[in-house]
Amino acid sequence: MKNLLPHWKVKSEESKKDVALVLSSGGARGLAHIGAIEELESQGYHITSIAGCSMGALIGGVYAAGKLKEFQEWMKTIDRKKMLELTDFSLSLNHLVKGNRIINAIMEFVPDMPIEQLPIPYCAVATDLKAGKEVVFSKGSLFEAIRASISLPSFYEPVQRDGMILIDGGVLNPIPLNHVKRHPGDILVGIDVSGHDYLSEWEEEHRLSKQKKNSTSLKARILDKLIPDNLDFNYLTVLSRASSLMIRQNSILMAKLIKPDILVDIQMSRYGTFDFDKSERIIAVGRQRTAAEIGKSKP
Repeated sequence: MKNLLPHWKVKSEESKKDVALVLSSGGARGLAHIGAIEELESQGYHITSIAGCSMGALIGGVYAAGKLKEFQEWMKTIDRKKMLELTDFSLSLNHLVKGNRIINAIMEFVPDMPIEQLPIPYCAVATDLKAGKEVVFSKGSLFEAIRASISLPSFYEPVQRDGMILIDGGVLNPIPLNHVKRHPGDILVGIDVSGHDYLSEWEEEHRLSKQKKNSTSLKARILDKLIPDNLDFNYLTVLSRASSLMIRQNSILMAKLIKPDILVDIQMSRYGTFDFDKSERIIAVGRQRTAAEIGKSKP
């Protein structure tokens, strides 16, 4: 049946389904972005532009290249052994991992291309360590942009380009709502997985520690005498959690500055930065939380 609504009304109704999508940093938790995208599409939303930071830049870039399904299937093959195989350790004093092996593996099924040739507008955000400012990639090599954006400080080797030292974009802007390309009538959707439910995680660690201390087995009692109570509370965990809290605060402030129409705020306690072998469960979390948030936004 022919649509009897006035032309302007039809355009207005259609544009409400157009989405400018922004994906945050978050390590392996960023796999939830896949579930979020699946849920948006299943409910009839059309992603017309995308911006991402760190893991969000990777997922967003793969999606913009039309290879999200292939990436998702590949992630199902990732276990702890495969993760080790994809880790090219370095002897450098400023990073632990070169980061080339993982990018090359993805490029086997997602070919590199100029960002300008992607079917939808895309950008990735990195941080210039020298100048202390954001660097937005909206043209040039897709995978150079992704590699720069995911350069977790001290873990991945920084990318050196045009006199800049580029590290993870999440250091300054974990959810780049201010950089996604907008179209008339679209809605701004942000998926934020930069937060981590540390309180729940801390309480769970305390519960497990107490459980071990109360164990009657000889092995548990010996280990209890040998291992200090506060082994998990060391300078590395303090630095990691302090960094995460600062990133989280930046994402909260950005969402207040550039208010999205829909913000899916996903904080997790069960999954950490390097839990890439748990992709299916993390993707499911993204799908469920996005469905719930879309439901709240509907009249």
